[in-house]
Amino acid sequence: MIFKRAIIETMQKRQSVRNFDTKNIDESHVKRIKEYISNEENLVGPFGSKGRIEFIQVTNNVSDKGIKLGTYGFIKNPQAYLAGVAQNSKYSLVEFAYTFQKLVLWLTDLELGTCWMGGTFNRNSFEQEIELEEGNFIPCITPIGYSNQKQRVFDKALRYVVKADNKKPWDKLFYDSTFEVPLNQENAGSLEIPIEMVRIGPSASNKQPWRLLLSSDRKVCHFYIEHTPNYSSKLGYDMQLLDMGIAMCQFEMACKELDIKGRWSVTNPTIQLPNEHTEYIVSWKSL
Repeated sequence: MIFKRAIIETMQKRQSVRNFDTKNIDESHVKRIKEYISNEENLVGPFGSKGRIEFIQVTNNVSDKGIKLGTYGFIKNPQAYLAGVAQNSKYSLVEFAYTFQKLVLWLTDLELGTCWMGGTFNRNSFEQEIELEEGNFIPCITPIGYSNQKQRVFDKALRYVVKADNKKPWDKLFYDSTFEVPLNQENAGSLEIPIEMVRIGPSASNKQPWRLLLSSDRKVCHFYIEHTPNYSSKLGYDMQLLDMGIAMCQFEMACKELDIKGRWSVTNPTIQLPNEHTEYIVSWKSL
């Protein structure tokens, strides 16, 4: 995976694109995307679980198989879709989202627009397009194409409606040694930028369910999810687990760019939780 620009810069640049130009995706980009998703190394999560991503080219939202692929919302003129396939289990979803966000950032670097979609698409139509093995399902898709520059005003208005730019501040998301003490940005040490990249990352309905707790020696960062009660329950899977995979991707890629060495570990520190909705997911340990 090679980026033209700095990864942190790409994270800061990325925005959801819902209005696409009618221009077809360049064949050179199509070739590179297909090569990317066929490379197994790009699809393996931090704990070794491998997901699957399918490229579907469309014309007026109709695939080459003649299947009408439905999306509910404000997606206009997508030139293709990338559909993810994973198992419906906690760490499978987390790892899959980690790999999918890496792909989203890589596409952003190629100047291609994307938009994470977990619930606002017709899952049945995509399941007709993709052969699924037993136990697998499609947790999310993204339309892709080149952003329609003339639709920036519309996109800006839509981002206001969905509160896409209304990110929670540090003291609502990040904690210092205990959940009773908010983490001040200036006290985060070398992990300040990776933690900030978590804060600005995309999440379903911009809920930002991640809660990070930094150890007193600043060498371990624990990742928790604060579940939104009944969120996505009708979909049959916990969509907010995808947000945790996104958070892990943002954090780790920023660490790599800053040459901060570390590794992931599932070792619950048994710290007193702030409420019954909060659940431990994973820890990053600096080396």
